[in-house]
Amino acid sequence: MAGTTLLLVGVVLVVVVVFTSSYRVSYLVRDNYKSLNSRIHYYGMFGLLSTGLPVLIIYLLWWLLIPFYFEASVVKDLVNSLGISPDENISLLVGQVETIRDTFLSADLSKKSEVFNHNGKINYEVLASLYDSVNQPFDPETRPLLFQVGYDLWLLEKNANNSFHLVLFLMMAGSVSVYIFVVNPSFKARYYVENIVLGILIAAAGIAIITTLGIVVSMLFETFRFFELHEWKDFFFGYTWAPNFHGDSEMSILPLLFGTVYISIFALLVAVPVGLFSAIYLAEYASSYTRSIAKPMLEVLAGIPTIVYGLFALITFGPFLRDFFGDGGAFGVNWMSDARSVATAGTVMGMMLIPFVSSLSDDIINAVPQSLRDGSYGLGATKSETIRLVIIPAALPGIVGAILLAASRAIGETMIVVLGAGAIAKFSGNPLEAMTTITTRIVSQLTGDGDFNSPETLVAFALGLSLFLITLFLNVIALYVVRKYREQYD
Repeated sequence: MAGTTLLLVGVVLVVVVVFTSSYRVSYLVRDNYKSLNSRIHYYGMFGLLSTGLPVLIIYLLWWLLIPFYFEASVVKDLVNSLGISPDENISLLVGQVETIRDTFLSADLSKKSEVFNHNGKINYEVLASLYDSVNQPFDPETRPLLFQVGYDLWLLEKNANNSFHLVLFLMMAGSVSVYIFVVNPSFKARYYVENIVLGILIAAAGIAIITTLGIVVSMLFETFRFFELHEWKDFFFGYTWAPNFHGDSEMSILPLLFGTVYISIFALLVAVPVGLFSAIYLAEYASSYTRSIAKPMLEVLAGIPTIVYGLFALITFGPFLRDFFGDGGAFGVNWMSDARSVATAGTVMGMMLIPFVSSLSDDIINAVPQSLRDGSYGLGATKSETIRLVIIPAALPGIVGAILLAASRAIGETMIVVLGAGAIAKFSGNPLEAMTTITTRIVSQLTGDGDFNSPETLVAFALGLSLFLITLFLNVIALYVVRKYREQYD
């Protein structure tokens, strides 16, 4: 049974169990609803959760885990047939086998039956006709074996999926039948529904936590591998970033961290004043009509992909700055030799952060109790004096938290700095010079044809873990400040 057909049948069965169980309970009580333990819709909801949820969980587990089993089966066949060690790098062979498997999946069923002769040998002429669209070289010695393993993998996946779909359908049908006939008016449907929903919420929170821990642990292992190959003192306390893939690289995080912090501060110098002043205007001065138009238009900036900001910095804003500060520019100075610079990336990043700062600050200012405003006005203060002496001090902890969250967002930005900041790792205070950041170097070290086990590639994980710890620190401080503010004024 195909997966799509199973899905449609499962939806029909779930709809049937919801309506049938609710109708059956209504029929059993004969309009004597006081004898019901729970309201009728809880019986249908419990039927939905008890029959559909287990099947969905099993299906997701199958979809996530079965590819590992299939890959292990391929590796086992290759190891046994070629006589190689499982520790050897056979990923290329596995990829070729999976490509052959995909060829079988996309081929006509009539041709698949012709692939093997009557004696069980592969008919290479038919298989070649199936494989014409794939341009991938094969070792002549391993070609027959790869074709055989690829066909076995296709056949294994086909039989396993068909058997799984059949078992899943029988399981769903059985659970539906049992529930419909077992349900009765005294069944504690509401109690079980609420507990199942609580379990789903706990599982969702657990997935988020486990995902975060998984990311950190995976980066930790790769970082430890990097420090086994490269001196940690040079990474944390060196002054030069010069990877060369020859074994004598100088890879210090300090120049990258300097560039990251410099560009982030420049972005905040643009975003904080504009965002904060716009939030004050929208919260205190703008009419409802003006606010309803201006706030959505301002927040449109938050929906623009960062790659668009990066292209704007590279193609438009960078050349614009160079026309003023470059050689032969409007100011007659030669302060800027390239369109990519700290000022280019910082200004465009600041534009991106404006709605972030504005929206959070606007919500925080609006959360200040009206009684503080009324008290200030009662003492004779003007509107501007009330904002400057009462509202801003009251909202300051929340505004500081918003700025710290914006800072962590700026530190982790990638595409704008990749396209607008340049690729030079150095210490310089000139905002019109090109400079690189941690995220830019991560992208650079993980792209290309370098050896994944070399320190020049593994350094990306050390950089990523360092960046994670920095942003985590800023987020913790921001959340602490915001929580303290909420406890004080809620």
